[in-house]
Amino acid sequence: MKKTALFLALLLAAPSAPVLAQAQAISASDKKAGSEAHPQLVQQFGGAMRGPAADYVTRVGRKIAVQSGLSNSERDFTVTLLDSPVNNAFAIPGGYVYVTRGLLALMNDEAELASVLGHEIGHVAARHSAKRQQTNTIAQVLAGVVGAVAGNSGIGDLVGRGAGLGADLITKGFSRTQEYQADDLGVRYLAGAGYDPLGSADMLAILGAQQSLEARISGQKNSLPTWASTHPNSTDRVKRARDKASQTGAAGRGQRNRDALLDAVDGLTWGDNPEKGYVEGREFRLPVQRLAFTVPSGYAINNADDAVTIAGSGGQASFTGGRVGMGGLDDYVSQVFAGLGGSIRAGQIQTGKANGMDFRYAFGQANSNAGQVDVGVFAYRPDSSAVAYHFVTIARAGQGIGPFAPLVESMRRMSSSEATGIKPLKIRVVRVKAGDTPESLAKQMAFPDNPLDRFLVLNGMQRGQTLKAGDRVKLVVR
Repeated sequence: MKKTALFLALLLAAPSAPVLAQAQAISASDKKAGSEAHPQLVQQFGGAMRGPAADYVTRVGRKIAVQSGLSNSERDFTVTLLDSPVNNAFAIPGGYVYVTRGLLALMNDEAELASVLGHEIGHVAARHSAKRQQTNTIAQVLAGVVGAVAGNSGIGDLVGRGAGLGADLITKGFSRTQEYQADDLGVRYLAGAGYDPLGSADMLAILGAQQSLEARISGQKNSLPTWASTHPNSTDRVKRARDKASQTGAAGRGQRNRDALLDAVDGLTWGDNPEKGYVEGREFRLPVQRLAFTVPSGYAINNADDAVTIAGSGGQASFTGGRVGMGGLDDYVSQVFAGLGGSIRAGQIQTGKANGMDFRYAFGQANSNAGQVDVGVFAYRPDSSAVAYHFVTIARAGQGIGPFAPLVESMRRMSSSEATGIKPLKIRVVRVKAGDTPESLAKQMAFPDNPLDRFLVLNGMQRGQTLKAGDRVKLVVR
């Protein structure tokens, strides 16, 4: 799964400050709804992490959450560190708060962590999700990428299971006023908990810099949402957050707890966990399955526990696996279509070949609220085991496979040597020595491209900024 670039337009000039809402206590119905949604959200974002970093996030999250007025008991809040490299954070009614390890790795002190969690809790405290038009299904969010809503056909549901977009149903769609209201609440919570409320503006600036860097490096214009895209950023918003912090009278005087945050992220995995699949250039590799395929240029990859999703302006696809019955791949293709539900009219099953590997495929058409879409199923059986793997592709009506021909034809087997020995990237916190500069330390980063820019964003620094001996900074190393 990769961090992604801009998905929504940046916010325009700030409106007048909204009136802060009075939080309502966590209700029994909210607790029930939250407890039911929690397992699905955790699964979609790589699972819940355990250990010192997760315990640290829980402590900070509960400390900031009680400032919301939703509950005076820290025990009423479930704060989860998710094993996902995507930069995201969200909260849902019932006292459930989430942050990904990808977003945690970008932070440089505890006040920044508290600001992100406080902002998300602010959305819940102000009951913003109840005040906007609800998106009905994960499938509908995904189908919107290609301008078609999957509705009840079940098409998007299969793709959606691997999209990691459950949180998007909760965070995406907040109005500009609601976003600023959550900012204001977050700043208030920071000051109330004894943190420097400037942490909010600093975190927004880091997210904006990371978003710009990723967009420049990847060149992606269409991608799956991250925190920076579902919570649109701008220089006006950063300035506004600084002004709000100043109004608290605590700006620059509260706790930052930089060492505690750096201790928590030291050793944290950066980016993809190779055992779950990883990206090398445009190729997505699954060492455990010894499979690899190439993703079309400009398309975003999301690697959830149960599927890999590829999405862009021309369509979307998912990749997952299942068991092959006595009927072989032909029956497997038919079963995948049947699992999509609805009234899909599947055509004749055909044979193709990708890098010496046979595959079976068929196309069907499905109705959606925005008209017809073409659905393809492409199934592979790489060895004699009872396991097969398949793509489901969705494109506009009349396009068939659409932009995904290179994708399905690129499937290949990885060699044994290629599939073993891959080490994940890790965050390493080091102490600056006399003579160290951002340029010299950036050379230790495990990136062949843009190492200095990556180092600066990772450490919340600007070009030209100097380092002082004894400071602690983050590196990404293998």
